[in-house]
Amino acid sequence: MKKDEIRKVVRSRYGKIAGSVRGTASSGSEPSSCCSEPSCCSGSAPGLSERMGYTAEDLASVPDGANMGLGCGNPQAIAALREGEVVLDLGSGGGFDCFLSAARVGPNGRVIGVDMTPEMVDKARANAVRSGLKNVEFRLGEIEHLPVPDASVDVVISNCVINLSADKAAVMAETYRALRPGGRIAISDVVAIGEIPDAVREDPDLYSGCVAGAVRTEEYERLLLDAGFVDVGIDVKPDSDDIVREWSSEVRVERFAAAAHITARKPR
Repeated sequence: MKKDEIRKVVRSRYGKIAGSVRGTASSGSEPSSCCSEPSCCSGSAPGLSERMGYTAEDLASVPDGANMGLGCGNPQAIAALREGEVVLDLGSGGGFDCFLSAARVGPNGRVIGVDMTPEMVDKARANAVRSGLKNVEFRLGEIEHLPVPDASVDVVISNCVINLSADKAAVMAETYRALRPGGRIAISDVVAIGEIPDAVREDPDLYSGCVAGAVRTEEYERLLLDAGFVDVGIDVKPDSDDIVREWSSEVRVERFAAAAHITARKPR
């Protein structure tokens, strides 16, 4: 698929998800409905967020509807956020990780969520109003063209989004540009652990489902190094099989895709 086609497919899929997911107060904002297979979301699966490493306290602390079950891991677990930091979330969706980050960086910190889907941004902004938090905002934009100034953030987080980009080199370059010297990334994403079949690569549903666009760990590392990052670490999660296999009922995606935590730093 061409880049423009990929972007259109992804935007359409997640626009529909934004319109279909409803938060439920009784479940700590766990979604009551989600997108159809295949996708990197299985909101109806019991305890999905806990399986990705979030705590019951995390789930209870965000506005209803913020947690849409769209991730493949927990970037909060590796971000080590500190009071007063500025955080940028690539592909912020309903704002789940943004709200958790906002609580961690405190009133002297700031969190900016960026998403290319207008419906997601609208949902996240409504969630922000309900949250009462004053240190979080959401901007419409593409992660290949981030709507933030140079060297303006301390930490970039993302959860199962970069694999969806058709121009990952641009994402890495923009992430590097946005970070202050010494800034860092904490990313949960899908990586390829085997040869992805051509039929999967060309399947629009599997691309928007966080599978077809995955690259191997060595390619992910090269993209980060080429952008200028140092101290790159990619930790493939062998226990992500039970999450990944739920993304498709027709293709055994766990044979060639897995979740990973990715860290790196911009030199001072």
